[in-house]
Amino acid sequence: MSPECSRVLDALGQPLPPELAAHVASCAECLALVEGFDALEPVEAPAVKMAVPAQALEELAAHPAPTPWWREVLMLVGAYVGLTALGALALTPLGLFLNSAPPAVVVVLALLVLLTMVGGAVVALAPVRRVAWGLVGTCTAVVALSVVLGGSGLAVKGFLAGAIGCMRTHMLLSALPLLSALVMLRRSAYHPARAVAAGLSAGAVGLLLLHVHCPDGSAAHLAASHVGPWLLLGGLALLVRSRLPTGNHAP
Repeated sequence: MSPECSRVLDALGQPLPPELAAHVASCAECLALVEGFDALEPVEAPAVKMAVPAQALEELAAHPAPTPWWREVLMLVGAYVGLTALGALALTPLGLFLNSAPPAVVVVLALLVLLTMVGGAVVALAPVRRVAWGLVGTCTAVVALSVVLGGSGLAVKGFLAGAIGCMRTHMLLSALPLLSALVMLRRSAYHPARAVAAGLSAGAVGLLLLHVHCPDGSAAHLAASHVGPWLLLGGLALLVRSRLPTGNHAP
């Protein structure tokens, strides 16, 4: 291959200067190369491949910096606090503070349930790739045992009548918090432990209000009517979240 042939090869697809055009006219190999290159049809990229970068650039322009994950936690905890206040107002005419256990025990357990409410929201929304089932299970067991063993021991109503009333109240008070948690969970990738933590966090709203409101402090009543629905909400959150579409697959 002569130097002129190399220059023709480098200039394919561009207008040839007069000296190279003269060389192509006198060189059969270069003439065939140029004619074959000109016969090629340009291949257009699929429209989808062009649309994806444009959409990504628009998203980056609208949100140049990622939203801190703790803002979503604050939003969820704020919703819990607001719904807890509304629940307290609804229970006030019936008597909000009817727990007959020692005041120190009532306060400590209330703080433990509040910690569960906030901690569950953090576990559900924090951007970590792995959530330990052992951590969720251990914390759940500690809270459940503390609530059952921290009662006054006083049985006020029959077991069935008291259980039905408290279960119904618990589920009603926790319905909107659970909905809020599920909305937040859709914004990140599905993870079973996150879903359970979110359900327990939302259920802590009803658990807290029942803890201070319910006068029945027997262990059987607390286990069946307070802790039972709380655990059920954790399982319900797992079931519902597994069937919800995910809006964002980030961790």
